[in-house]
Amino acid sequence: MEMCNDTSNTLVLNGNVSVPEKTVYEMCSHMPVIILFYLGMQIINMFMGIPANLIVLWLIHRNRSDSSTSDIFIWHLAVLDTFFCLILPLELANLLYLTTSSTCYILRFFYGIKDMSPLFLACICMDRYMAVCHPIVFYTLKDQRHRPVCAGVMWFITLVYAILKCMGNIPNFDKVFTVMILATFALMLFCNISILWVLSQSVPGMDDMHPVRKRAFKTMLIILAIIVFNYLPPVALFPFQRYFSPDVFKCYIHYIAFGFTDISSSIQPVLYLSNKKLQCPVWCCECCCNKGTETGRKPESSKVYIINA
Repeated sequence: MEMCNDTSNTLVLNGNVSVPEKTVYEMCSHMPVIILFYLGMQIINMFMGIPANLIVLWLIHRNRSDSSTSDIFIWHLAVLDTFFCLILPLELANLLYLTTSSTCYILRFFYGIKDMSPLFLACICMDRYMAVCHPIVFYTLKDQRHRPVCAGVMWFITLVYAILKCMGNIPNFDKVFTVMILATFALMLFCNISILWVLSQSVPGMDDMHPVRKRAFKTMLIILAIIVFNYLPPVALFPFQRYFSPDVFKCYIHYIAFGFTDISSSIQPVLYLSNKKLQCPVWCCECCCNKGTETGRKPESSKVYIINA
């Protein structure tokens, strides 16, 4: 993502410093609706995303003794999204008022942080996929330290990417985001569709889907819909960048795609908070589900469905 003034635009000399002659809004003044749409998404992020993500961080910290395995990735994703939601004042000033390129370094770093957020979401989807589709392997590795290590690796990749993006002088660097978003989108789709398939299978001896499985199925269906809503626009548009004129891509396609992607910083924590009533882990036994519920004991089954957002 890069939505700051580009020094390749028309320049004027100010002492010994070259600065862009026009702001981004002036360069895209013939398409103002799309920029206003993007800024509207960012306003939602600032006023809804920041408090929602802070509440998520507080809840996970308060309930860390009774948290799900995915909460470590959700916590890091909430930190990243809170960080990104803070950029609206600087971004607004850059789009509408500033013609100096110095703010680009800060904004590119923020954009680089947000670009890599799907990596944490993919980790969440993979963790749930293993819990539902490969429960024996999941419980074998449940208490291992691989999740903090994985989160650390994701942060390392994110920070390296953001620093390189901040430099702004690497040829074809935008292709890195295109490859990453295509790969993570495919992984998230595979994980969620696989989970939905497993949850939709009938349990022997039961004609109807168990209420726990039904709630889990609905939750994963909502998550799948949100993944498609947030990440399909860049996946569908960015690989075909060369077919758009530079003006149309910069002032129209760019803001549409990232407007939908950026609003995930608000949608994801709100979804998590709305599903806290489905606190995990929820145990569902194929043969002894009713028995486990009646006795209050954890069923002796390897199946576990982690369904909180």
